[in-house]
Amino acid sequence: MTIPKAIRNHLHLQAGDHVKFFLHPDGHAVLLPKLPVSVLRGLVKSAAGPVTIEAMTDAAGASARDRRSRLKRTGTL
Repeated sequence: MTIPKAIRNHLHLQAGDHVKFFLHPDGHAVLLPKLPVSVLRGLVKSAAGPVTIEAMTDAAGASARDRRSRLKRTGTL
């Protein structure tokens, strides 16, 4: 597929880059560059630093307990 130079420049596309097409209900198509996940690295900074497996496990357990408690209160459990 040939993408016009102005669009390639605007999207910073190079030969061989992958793109995604999205079709809206109104018939408009949108073309976006398909970026590797590595581009997201460093996008969000954590003030607390790295999280341990234990902390993640504790947080998941607390969330599950909270959800179960809410479901019991609403009578949907």
